[in-house]
Amino acid sequence: MKIAKLRDMSTEELGRRKEEIEKQIFQLRLQASTGQMESAPKVAGLRKDIARILTLLQERKRSAA
Repeated sequence: MKIAKLRDMSTEELGRRKEEIEKQIFQLRLQASTGQMESAPKVAGLRKDIARILTLLQERKRSAA
């Protein structure tokens, strides 16, 4: 997901999106352990999305203080 789209989201939306991504990662890891994984690079992309979200949340926290 692009950073510009994430910046347009509210803090609550970012939190929900982070939870959704974490669930997706869990499902992909489960698939990998059973040998049914479709695309391995997708996990890396999702982890980067979580990092972007956490960065934005931290920026907003610092600017509010």
